Amino acid sequence: MSANQSNSLARVNDALKLAAKSISAGKPREAIEICRAILEQFPGEAKIHYALGVALTQMGKPDEAIAAYRAALRLRPDFFEVRVNLGTVLGGAGRSDEAIAEFSEASRLRPDVAEIHVNLSNALRDSWLIDRAIAESEKALAIKPSLAEAHLCLGAALACKGEFARAIAVYRDAIRIRPDFPAAHLNLALAELVTGNLQQGWPEYEWRQSCSAALQPRRFSQPAWNGEHPGGKTILLYAEQGFGDAIHFIRYVPMVAKLGGKVLLECQPALVRLFQNVPGIERIVAVEQTLGHFDLHCALPSLPLMFGTTLDSIPAAIPYLAAEPQAAEAWRTRIDRSGKHLHVGLAWAGSAENRNDRNRSIPLTKFSPLNSPDRIQFHSLQITPPPAKSGISVTDWSAHLKDFADTAALIANLDLVISVDTAVAHLVGAMGKKVWLLLPFPPDWRWLLDRTGSPWYPTIRLFRQETPGDWDSVIRRLPINDQF
Repeated sequence: MSANQSNSLARVNDALKLAAKSISAGKPREAIEICRAILEQFPGEAKIHYALGVALTQMGKPDEAIAAYRAALRLRPDFFEVRVNLGTVLGGAGRSDEAIAEFSEASRLRPDVAEIHVNLSNALRDSWLIDRAIAESEKALAIKPSLAEAHLCLGAALACKGEFARAIAVYRDAIRIRPDFPAAHLNLALAELVTGNLQQGWPEYEWRQSCSAALQPRRFSQPAWNGEHPGGKTILLYAEQGFGDAIHFIRYVPMVAKLGGKVLLECQPALVRLFQNVPGIERIVAVEQTLGHFDLHCALPSLPLMFGTTLDSIPAAIPYLAAEPQAAEAWRTRIDRSGKHLHVGLAWAGSAENRNDRNRSIPLTKFSPLNSPDRIQFHSLQITPPPAKSGISVTDWSAHLKDFADTAALIANLDLVISVDTAVAHLVGAMGKKVWLLLPFPPDWRWLLDRTGSPWYPTIRLFRQETPGDWDSVIRRLPINDQF
């Protein structure tokens, strides 16, 4: 090696050390500057491109990180660590097919690394290639039986096939290996709950707050309420998850008040007007408003645990939500009933921020077989306009739906609602109105298994996918003609 080559190598290594130090110290911007400066002189150094990708990932710039990792691979296609990191970033960006390709190549390079088979299994599951996901999880366990993550991803894949009994056993294996594994506890909770084992599921469900930055436990100087008699104290109950969960669990508020608690409710602004007449609420505030005085606190989704809810004791006194009378009357005058026999609300999509949205939402075009303008008037319950060409005639009310109280007032004037698994379905069920709920396979925990009705909402009728992704057969089974 010449003196110049030796000097160049030393400079590259020094830059790598400095970049690594900055990344470890949580200073990715500094690492990026170091990497880009050295790449101007040594653009052919794969390790520098790799370090740049790591720093960009830490900075929350996935597209730039992907470009940096791909640059490293052009220089060194067998760079194992780059394949792994690139697959992880691609998976996080929802590009599952590309993630599968990277993890597959990484597993070819080092087939004896159990963690890579776990990564590949998760990517395969995201693409709904469940049998292959199970196989990769089993490979990981064959290499490293003590790897809790391998048990977790095997259980998740089994749950996707509806094999919940096996999934529960596998999740318990993961917890035996790692008792403080939040994701395993939460997945166990969801499997127990969907199979109707509510008493076993609720305690595990408390681990949800450790599984997501969005659900981190709220920090208050006041103590948490653990279900004891409140003795007239003020209890802060707060919405923790999405709109549907808040609507679902708000049914417990009157029970808290009946125990003697004075309820202060915090919820999303779009729910304030809807919830303001729920019995037992003394004061309601929107998220980020000043809370004022309270003595105890509890998240709404923790209330079933506080009350020891079983299948036989689900509080299902319906309706527990209602439209404002004046608002409902205003909507009655908007809806043209001339020449129409049936007015049907339609909700075909949930929030895109929900991780399961691609499985639960349905393209509006799928509903075109129901189109019958001479007999049915469909009303959109979405807060965004429907697509221009869908094959089905839907009245767009999105400009008038400012919050869930508006949606409730519209629903009060409808004969039926057809909905995917989103907040609208919870609202219709809570109002005691007739709703047909279209469920993906497997379903969310609260809809249980092999039922056409729900103990949570007596007026809901469930229509389930028999195979993942098959909405056509679900929509064909809707007995719309029986409504005339």
